[in-house]
Amino acid sequence: MPVRPRSSGWVFVNAISWRMLTHRFSFILFIMLACGLLIFGRVQPMLVEGARAHVIDSLAPILDAIARPVTVTENTIANFKSYLSLRAENEKLVAGNMQMKQWQNAVVALQNENRELHTLLNFKTEPGLAYISARVVADTGGPFVRSLIVTAGKVDGVREGMAAMTGDGLIGRVVEVGDWSSRVLLITDLNSRIPVTVAGSGDRAILAGDNSAQPKLLYLPQDAVLTPAARVTTSGHGGIFPPDLPIGAVTDNGHGSYGIVPLADLGRINYVRLVDFNLKGGAFNPLAAKIQAEAKKR
Repeated sequence: MPVRPRSSGWVFVNAISWRMLTHRFSFILFIMLACGLLIFGRVQPMLVEGARAHVIDSLAPILDAIARPVTVTENTIANFKSYLSLRAENEKLVAGNMQMKQWQNAVVALQNENRELHTLLNFKTEPGLAYISARVVADTGGPFVRSLIVTAGKVDGVREGMAAMTGDGLIGRVVEVGDWSSRVLLITDLNSRIPVTVAGSGDRAILAGDNSAQPKLLYLPQDAVLTPAARVTTSGHGGIFPPDLPIGAVTDNGHGSYGIVPLADLGRINYVRLVDFNLKGGAFNPLAAKIQAEAKKR
């Protein structure tokens, strides 16, 4: 009998079976191969390291050739992004420069107009204020006194009545002046009395220290109702201080009594600015007047 040739379907089935068998045992073969390499590396470490070095030397030029186009592409993209960013920034700077030129022209025009108006009105500008910056070297605070000793005196141009200020606002005034040092009476001192104005309501009062952290507002109108946190500034009355020097904010003490919270932290003052507003009323020293009155009584 003649032998029938194997059909193509049988060959296809055998091919699939062989492929499945290969996939099934390939993982095991790879594990065995890896274990063999580890064992061989333990037995012959020098040989393995040498082979590894040769492989790396062989692959390094190939890897370098592959990496160069990638590096060039990355640098090109980065340079293009930088160019776009610089171009946008340049456009912003050009626009800002044009705006600055417009502002400059406006300022020059206003200066010329201001100069002409001053000439027409025969207006005299106020002289520049004289001030002296001094360092606080002692705090003579106690149960009856709230004052500071600063390192500036007569030789520096300090005189009685000069306002003592920080960057936050008014803290007191100079009441005693030596050759090299001066004493500043704080607004919280029992002897401090300052005419003030409450922003918003416009009520006037006397800010009186009582040796506590919050001076009191005295002589307010009977129907005065102040808003908490309202700004309190000097009123300019009495010739002690000019108007609108910031001092503190209103606090409600209850029962129709009000005080202020000073803008400056009076317990942490390291430097003060002594400002001469050239007001004669500021030279009055309440402590010296009190001592003189007591001496006359005796």
